[in-house]
Amino acid sequence: MNNETTATVERRDRVAIIHVAGDVTTFAEEAIQQAYQDATLVGTRAIILDFRAADYINSAGIAILIGIVTQARRAGLRISVTGLSSHFQKIFSMVGLTQYAGMYPTLEDALANCAETPKTCPNPL
Repeated sequence: MNNETTATVERRDRVAIIHVAGDVTTFAEEAIQQAYQDATLVGTRAIILDFRAADYINSAGIAILIGIVTQARRAGLRISVTGLSSHFQKIFSMVGLTQYAGMYPTLEDALANCAETPKTCPNPL
């Protein structure tokens, strides 16, 4: 678990996609927080966390993500998640993240739903 984490921001209109790669552990906090700050700079109305390239998420990583979801909700931003393995989909459900962030099987599904939904990105899974 010595995999460096990167978190890069891609913009599509007013949706910011944070692509997370590597291990999501306590060592990922700085990269993920910086990406979140970059994503919320100008006119963002929704954030998608893309975990397709994430290798591992531990409890410290879950805590970081809970913090990001909390910040986004306080800022009035819609937030959704994509690219999780079935194992991590279950973990996200168990810790309650899916109550506050929509979970989608593909990035395209998340983008489509965020574009259509006025206030929230509901969880279709």
